Amino acid sequence: MSENFEHKRLMWHCRRGMLELDVLLLPFCREMYLTLSAEDQAKFVDLVACEDPDLFGWFMQQSVAEDPNHAYMVDMILKAGIINI
Repeated sequence: MSENFEHKRLMWHCRRGMLELDVLLLPFCREMYLTLSAEDQAKFVDLVACEDPDLFGWFMQQSVAEDPNHAYMVDMILKAGIINI
């Protein structure tokens, strides 16, 4: 499949239906995903597959992801500061 199709599919998976997650995941995916290394892209895809309550807790810094790859991506997304409300 083309890179563009995969990126659009991933954008769809970033639409969580929870505003707090949407404003973090969608802009990061749209603006940063294609600039990431293949390794970091895989980490992002894995992160997006996580459950909403887990993601919410991690992004709101109420808990820390046990998986270091998830914690790494959460930190990267928060530090990127790309929020679209």
